[in-house]
Amino acid sequence: MALPSYAALWFLPFVLPICLWVAWSDMARMKIPNLACGALVLVFLVVGPIALPLGLWGWQWVHLAVILAAGFVANLAGVMGAGDAKFAAAAAPFVPLPDAMPVVYLLAAVLLAAFAAHRAARALPALRNRVPEWESWTRRDFPMGLPLAGTLLFYLILAAAL
Repeated sequence: MALPSYAALWFLPFVLPICLWVAWSDMARMKIPNLACGALVLVFLVVGPIALPLGLWGWQWVHLAVILAAGFVANLAGVMGAGDAKFAAAAAPFVPLPDAMPVVYLLAAVLLAAFAAHRAARALPALRNRVPEWESWTRRDFPMGLPLAGTLLFYLILAAAL
């Protein structure tokens, strides 16, 4: 991993609750709060200069702009929700460019696992009845905040461990 393990360890305690909030909110309301995306950006703004060399930290902001532009186009095309695009953009600075493809592979794996787990939980009354008000139980579309947040968390955990 290109992200130094010490940087991942700096980011994890702050990113973890935000990712849990995003996943929960998207499953419950099919919305990712703008405040959560802003909080993630704020974590990178404040913790980033401590966790990363300043040159790398500065260049990582380009990732936010690129992914936000791509997400905007994907949203206009109806391929991705606006909250998903904003969260992906907010998460992008945490991933150095050499780790982009491994993160795409990780996203694919987490997406498959999250989809299977969500659909299985939705089909089991014992689990579904624990939070019957969740919108994601009845909607055809899938709460992408779950795998997006999971991918960022797993990436940071892997980077911290390697």
